[in-house]
Amino acid sequence: MESYEILWRTVLPEIEKNISAMTYETYVTQIRPADVIDNAIVLYVPSKLIFQIVDGNLRPQICSALKSINNEITDFKTYVASSREECLSQVDENDFVRLQRHGGLPVNPKFTFDSFVVGSSNEYIFAAAKAVAENPGDAYNPLFIYGGTGLGKTHILMAIANYIRKRAPKLNVLYTTCEQFTNQHIESLSKGKTSPSDFRSMYRNVDVLLIDDVQFLARKQGIQTEFFHTFNELVMQNKQIVLTSDRSPSEIEVLEERLRTRFEGGLLADVQPPDIETRIAILKRKAEEQKCIIDLKVLSYIAETGDNDIRSLIGKLTKVVFASKLHERPITIDLVNESLKESASETQEALQVDDIINRVCDFYKVSKSDILGKKKNKEFVEPRQVCIYLITEMMNLPLVTIGQKMGGRDHATVIYTRDKVSEQLKTNHKLSVEINDIKNMLLKK
Repeated sequence: MESYEILWRTVLPEIEKNISAMTYETYVTQIRPADVIDNAIVLYVPSKLIFQIVDGNLRPQICSALKSINNEITDFKTYVASSREECLSQVDENDFVRLQRHGGLPVNPKFTFDSFVVGSSNEYIFAAAKAVAENPGDAYNPLFIYGGTGLGKTHILMAIANYIRKRAPKLNVLYTTCEQFTNQHIESLSKGKTSPSDFRSMYRNVDVLLIDDVQFLARKQGIQTEFFHTFNELVMQNKQIVLTSDRSPSEIEVLEERLRTRFEGGLLADVQPPDIETRIAILKRKAEEQKCIIDLKVLSYIAETGDNDIRSLIGKLTKVVFASKLHERPITIDLVNESLKESASETQEALQVDDIINRVCDFYKVSKSDILGKKKNKEFVEPRQVCIYLITEMMNLPLVTIGQKMGGRDHATVIYTRDKVSEQLKTNHKLSVEINDIKNMLLKK
């Protein structure tokens, strides 16, 4: 048996842990390995439909499984083919050079311009982002997007990445977070796998650099210096930079003046909270994605009782849809009130992160150090994921804060875990019952 076949056989159980049995049987069992090139495994599937699911929807799970098995081979490239020979005949070595050096975080294929609901509060930033995606390096450089938590900044960044990769696949697009940039820089200085020269090459040889949460550059003088030189190098080459932050450059504490002036030298775009019409439109779109037909009056009611955080709003809709399926009841205003009762403000104020962590530990009979640690045993991973999901659902906290509370994980990991558990809840009845039991225990505390 070839090494790539052994690798794929080893990865399969890891993938199976993180997706539904139906998805695994329908799609993953159709995947075949063909080779390993650079830092990526070459895969092939028998149809275009399966390709779209594997390369799009299942990319985060497959990459995560690869990384858990082999730190060197952490990405993959998929082709539609009926045999290994046909697959390898399609391989372009340049594709793997780009895969090897991108060094960024996965981009959610669902976050596109088409799936972004445009309203009066965000039409300006939508137009600016679309202009950047159509003419990277020429339109607005840098584009600096700022606004509160949950208003769609990450969606816009990923929409830019997805748009460029589809229209200009030869461009090297790198999406990451300020935290990831910081960690990689520190690793390069501490004689890790990435040297300082490799780190600089990774970030200064891209065509489009997209960085989330640059407010975390605050008070980090050494990181600011490295970022400044990276920024200058890319701008001098007319490479596109897009940054997001929860505040404007002038409000970022202890930020070097030379960085502040460069951030302000492009286009500043302030994302405003959505108005009621936009909130209803977002809920309608999300309900359609979940294949639910919900009366406009009910959607309006959810929109009116929610706050300005789009993520929180969608979370409430997800709770309502889940309650409807669990109890086999139509979605009415009464059901909305019942399913969201547990999110009442007095409960939120009383609940603490440690309460959720401790309750999950008691329920699954694991220790707090196992929940917050890095062990990848199934008996620890599942409670950890449930814990992250419950904190995001039951507490109004920034994703970065949740990541810090959960052992120093980045906000991208929190997003991925929250979304993965949400998907599992649609088909995994046992998990649904367990999470509801833990919620009930917490709400009665």
